[in-house]
Amino acid sequence: MPLLIAGSIATDHLMSFGGKFADSLVVEQLDKISLSFLVDDLEIRRGGVAANMTFGLGSLGLRPVLVGAAGDDFADYRSWLERHGVDCSAVRISDSRHTARFVCTTDPTGAQIASFYPGAMSEARLIELAPIVARVGAPDYVLVGADDPAGMLRHTDECRQRGYPFIADPSQQLAFGDGAMIRQLIDGATLLFSNEYESHMIEQKTGWSAAEVLDRVGTQVTTLGKDGVRVVRTGEEPIVVPAASGVVAVEPTGVGDAFRAGFLAALEWELGLERAAQVGCVLAAYVVETIGTQEYSFTPAEFVARLELSYGAQAAAEVAAHLG
Repeated sequence: MPLLIAGSIATDHLMSFGGKFADSLVVEQLDKISLSFLVDDLEIRRGGVAANMTFGLGSLGLRPVLVGAAGDDFADYRSWLERHGVDCSAVRISDSRHTARFVCTTDPTGAQIASFYPGAMSEARLIELAPIVARVGAPDYVLVGADDPAGMLRHTDECRQRGYPFIADPSQQLAFGDGAMIRQLIDGATLLFSNEYESHMIEQKTGWSAAEVLDRVGTQVTTLGKDGVRVVRTGEEPIVVPAASGVVAVEPTGVGDAFRAGFLAALEWELGLERAAQVGCVLAAYVVETIGTQEYSFTPAEFVARLELSYGAQAAAEVAAHLG
């Protein structure tokens, strides 16, 4: 069964600032803020949450279906993704807009200042899932990630209407969305992904308590940064998995996308939620140790060895059976 990953496709322009953003902020003058930072370097990389996730899934041997909109400058990016196991046949190509662009500067503390140009992403609202499903087969899951808001709502509504199991991953669009939009995006999801800050934003904007959010989704998966991940289900004890061992952090962009890819891969392998969190944490470790969201690589043996170092021989053996 295929995985449909819907969300943004973008190029990332990543810069590093040697100082601390906090040292340049004057709290009493934030309403007049005007700042410029002299950066140390610039890396132009492939990105977008859906493209990042499909790359991670492809790296683990799956063949996910990328669902999103890009510009006519997507040709090289398409070739790259297809070489890494991604089905790009469902990508809509705009005839008037460039592929979306993410511009981000990071300081040594990991704080980030970013801007996002949507470009062709705004045409995601024109994509219907049913013709894609008719071609590739009924999906195990449709992940609805950060994208054009109207597109996210359309994909979520279509999943409910057609009975496709869907995963809510609103991430960056939580800041944009109001309570009504966020409630519509997550209600009825099989899984809800967020980081810890986003989980509180969901509660604040929807007006739902943590328990009420959980009542509306099957499983809530909350990433905790260096502290790992927490998986919660109604009536079950939480599963808390620490981050992978021996991580040397370089750049955090795309770490959450890689975690999601690893988590979904393990679900496809039917390994259970704890293993899913562990595989997600190991894949995330590869991303945080590189500049760029799709610049990592590993052999199956290297991935299994790293999994064993962090989570033990049994976890490694179960995953090795699926990596080949």
